[in-house]
Amino acid sequence: MPSPITLLIVDDHKLVRWGVRTFLATQSDIEVVGEAASGEEALRLVAELVPDVALVDLVMPGMDGIEATRQIKAISPHTQVIVLTSYHEDEHIFPAIRAGALSYLLKDVGTEELAAAVRKAAAGEAVMHSHVAARLVRELQEQRHAAPHLTSSLTEREAEVLGLVAGGLSNGEIAERLVISENTVKSHVSNILSKLQLADRTQAAVYAWREGLVRPD
Repeated sequence: MPSPITLLIVDDHKLVRWGVRTFLATQSDIEVVGEAASGEEALRLVAELVPDVALVDLVMPGMDGIEATRQIKAISPHTQVIVLTSYHEDEHIFPAIRAGALSYLLKDVGTEELAAAVRKAAAGEAVMHSHVAARLVRELQEQRHAAPHLTSSLTEREAEVLGLVAGGLSNGEIAERLVISENTVKSHVSNILSKLQLADRTQAAVYAWREGLVRPD
């Protein structure tokens, strides 16, 4: 049986920490290994526990969640950061992503969605709240004419994989759909990110939608 995903909760509100812990305690594959009420405490626990995922609030007294995210990634690159916040303005979204956050969720997220986001983060897959994803799309659209068009560098299979990534499929689901191995999918995704000069799957998905490689049903 695989080891559970280890999770650190970082939020200055005790009730939020209690609620998240109480729900996730019902998930057999997720283990809350620690709680931090501040960014400073989070850094100490990350160094000690090296969790798979850290769930981080943005607005906290002392060290805020953006700086905490930056330092968490410096201390433990293995740890994936999910921002869980009430804010979706640009001045929060973009600094958090630049600091190294993989996913960005708002506190109205459903419990099952939160658990799914933790599982995806542990696998290196991003989840964005719809408001945040829409803002990222608009930001990239504004930069569209300033960036070179690199889609033509993709092979036919890479373009197909990119479309499925943009459709929200995991590597395993893509492998099943295309009848190829998951390792082959990972190789395609790595090549796609390299050719398109993108940092992660989220940027790849936004790129695909922006370039019209994927369209709503």
